[in-house]
Amino acid sequence: MKVVNMGCDPSEIYRPDIDLQNGKPKENFRNYKEGPLMDRVFNTYLLMHTNQTVAFVRKKNEEYGGCGLHQMTIMEALDLLDKVVDESDPDVDFPNSYHAYQTAEGIRKAHPDKDWFHLVGLLHDMGKVLALLGEPQWAVVGDTFPVGCEVQDSVVLRDSTFHNNPDMKNPLYNSKYGIYQPNCGLEKVLMSWGHDEYMYKVMKRNNFALPQEAFYMIRFHSFYPWHTGGDYMHLCNEEDLRMLPWVREFNKFDLYTKCENLPEPQELKPYYQSLIDKYCPGQLQW
Repeated sequence: MKVVNMGCDPSEIYRPDIDLQNGKPKENFRNYKEGPLMDRVFNTYLLMHTNQTVAFVRKKNEEYGGCGLHQMTIMEALDLLDKVVDESDPDVDFPNSYHAYQTAEGIRKAHPDKDWFHLVGLLHDMGKVLALLGEPQWAVVGDTFPVGCEVQDSVVLRDSTFHNNPDMKNPLYNSKYGIYQPNCGLEKVLMSWGHDEYMYKVMKRNNFALPQEAFYMIRFHSFYPWHTGGDYMHLCNEEDLRMLPWVREFNKFDLYTKCENLPEPQELKPYYQSLIDKYCPGQLQW
């Protein structure tokens, strides 16, 4: 693959001061310019940015919105992530189940009094089970962005991957607001389809006993152009802006706990099972 100019990743703007002791400088995370995984990463985003259209997103929301296709527990879903390696991630090349525990344990260390927050760390990527249910990874992983309006500057690989997306040529969809109203709120925005929106629907369908902050973290943790790039603020309402610091706080652990020093799941499972029993027990609808 020919190397293209991918520009500066906006997450460089927001690199919190947090000691995660993984030996990797913060500026080396989310490097979309070079690295051993870049062919895989670029191809995943190229397919995503070509195929994630308003029509596609509406179809997937309808297909999965009822969460009536499968039944399983949280731990069963977590075990399935042993088989998922995120093809959009330039930082790691190991199963997502380990990343779930890394994120959760980072939060647990920094926020020992917020057990619900620890659980969010474990849950946040669980929607990636979609990759085992027949969905291609470009419809599961990676940064998310609103469809139905102009693609903002901080969307990863914006200048090199959207050229074959038909919505880019549709005047209904390629203006600043597109199909939306100013400050309509992210609740009314169609986000590119993937694991964030799917897991959010699972949480809502099964009445997870978690605070609103948890639902925002799950739903928008991959929305880097918003929580890190500062774009799409013209679509946000007051509730979105109130929740933004929580999403940013979560992002520190989602991103900077990634390292090759992998946790021991069997040692951690009893604690996290106790949180599952408290907030989202039993067989769930997926």
